[in-house]
Amino acid sequence: MATPIGNLEDISFRALRILFASPYIACEDTRRTGMLLKELKKRYGTIIETTTTPRLISYYDQVEQSKTPEIIELLNVSDVALVSDAGTPLISDPGYVLVHEARKRNVPIIAIPGPNAAIAALSFSGLPVSSFMFFGYPPEKQSTRLKQFTSVLESMNTLHPKPTIIYYCAPHNLHAVLHDAKEVFGDINVVICRELTKIHEEYLHGTITEALTHFQIIKGEIVLLLTI
Repeated sequence: MATPIGNLEDISFRALRILFASPYIACEDTRRTGMLLKELKKRYGTIIETTTTPRLISYYDQVEQSKTPEIIELLNVSDVALVSDAGTPLISDPGYVLVHEARKRNVPIIAIPGPNAAIAALSFSGLPVSSFMFFGYPPEKQSTRLKQFTSVLESMNTLHPKPTIIYYCAPHNLHAVLHDAKEVFGDINVVICRELTKIHEEYLHGTITEALTHFQIIKGEIVLLLTI
């Protein structure tokens, strides 16, 4: 189930209804999801048709394997909602192991679509949208990151038209990622979106050099888009 990436008004009526009707919620961070539920109930309590409080189950990257059997067992007798801290689960967030195992066991699954940072950034980036490639977060290790960028560049030479490339990027890593991108791709134009849908939302269209100059003190999650 997708949840807002910043602005709580992006929650859908369907997501709101199912979120509060679910006896269990598997979530990346129980504290953040607990705060989300509290705020949503405060804002939309008049249209929430339940008085029950869902039980929150901690389900993050490091416990996906160990917690999945427990949640599969619950799914045999009850509904379980799956959320990440923000946006759509599985998209650079936990959830794949659970969904994969549930599908193998023919456990019914439905998607509750909604906010997604990559698609939101692409939609107003001004870059081509007919095709795109999403790579999640670049590798932390520089040598691995450079190899991936080189592989992306080589694959682009065989594709026509060339798709828009989308990466997520943690703020502490942005400068390193941009420097490596410049080394492999050259000083190409990029679009950088920061803090999408939040109070301090910001975006930049420009060269990698301009982006490196502009983003000195960086806070918040970032979406990096580029064409080669």
